[in-house]
Amino acid sequence: MDTRPNNNLRAAFIAVTTLFFAWGFITAMIDPLIPSVGAIFSLTKRESMLTQFAFFISYGVVSLPGASLVAKAGYSRSILIALTAMIAGCLFIPYATALRSYELVLVALFVIGSGITVLQLAANPLAAVLGAPERSHYRLTLSQSFNSLGTVISPYLGSMLLLRGGVFDSKGAAVDDAGRAASLHNIDTGFLAIAVMLVLLLVFIWRFSNRLNSSAPPPAPAHDSVLRALRSPWALLGAAAIFLYVGAEVSIGSSLTIFLHQSDMLDVPLDRAGQITAVYWLGAMVGRFAGSVLLTRMRATLLLTLAAAIAAVLCFCVTQGTGMAAAACALAVGLCNSIMFPTIFTLTLERSSASAAGTSGLLCMAIIGGAILPQLAGKVADASGFHTAFLVPMAAYIAITVFAMSAAKARIFDVRQSAAGTVAH
Repeated sequence: MDTRPNNNLRAAFIAVTTLFFAWGFITAMIDPLIPSVGAIFSLTKRESMLTQFAFFISYGVVSLPGASLVAKAGYSRSILIALTAMIAGCLFIPYATALRSYELVLVALFVIGSGITVLQLAANPLAAVLGAPERSHYRLTLSQSFNSLGTVISPYLGSMLLLRGGVFDSKGAAVDDAGRAASLHNIDTGFLAIAVMLVLLLVFIWRFSNRLNSSAPPPAPAHDSVLRALRSPWALLGAAAIFLYVGAEVSIGSSLTIFLHQSDMLDVPLDRAGQITAVYWLGAMVGRFAGSVLLTRMRATLLLTLAAAIAAVLCFCVTQGTGMAAAACALAVGLCNSIMFPTIFTLTLERSSASAAGTSGLLCMAIIGGAILPQLAGKVADASGFHTAFLVPMAAYIAITVFAMSAAKARIFDVRQSAAGTVAH
């Protein structure tokens, strides 16, 4: 019996899963960066939140051309191009900090986010189709588990690096140039380290490029784009669910460091609050590993319904409490988030009448919710406080619960046929 096809599938899946870890690590690094740039550049809270906006707005801008790139260049070449763009963005950070330009830092974050957008367009459908169609939920959730591993490690290390020394040694005194220079150097160090990691990853993926190309169905042709997915009601519903999920997750994750630092919450130093925030992402990681097992034993729609409903209840509890109890509820939302993205993604791929490439492009475009909803939550926080701002993700989770219940009754397409697109036309 020839085991080479299975070995190729396994190797290709491992290669794709490393990409999930990388973009999880980089995405979570934005959380400690928010209070860091806020202190360095003397920004308001809303201005410092532009770091998330610049990063996640790239999904809305780049998804359409990114889907076309994947269709024309193929999976492996698109991934290599995306990694190159991310390396360039990381190397641009020291140039921006040398000029002490917050605007150029935002440009660099946009470039990094653009590369991650293309990675998602290629890697998410790859994880779904590298094996038996009936196990697509399992594979994508397992890959997302390693994405969560990156999001756990990154804020912990990032808080130790970005939220100590420099401007954070001033202890209420006016920040001097030496303090700013030290903190800017910490930012440079962090992103240069990420650039080195990405270079190693690029070499690794390049070595596996032939296996990736031979193990997966070809991407949909260029004309089978996101625009076609707009004709599919379930592609649109899935995009709305992704928009709300990412917006809710980012709204909570990006504000937790400052939220836990407050006197009516845990009242701990900023760097310690940033390290505790890693528990939020740890819950997502543990939940994804557990979810990858649960999804082999129960319906994905039921698990998503339960997770979203519990997340909504936890957010409501945060609005009503303070101290350790409210902090525990806020951190526990991470566990509920764990299976949402991969499950929404694969549920939508199964039900969308468009190709996987077009549907994936629309779903990745919807990640722009990570730029929009935090701005809304920030406005609510400015007006009524962080506790009240949790009503924004609560409403999002209620809507996702409705999506999951509706998906349980919808028609299912074959995910592998969807991934192959309209090649036979």
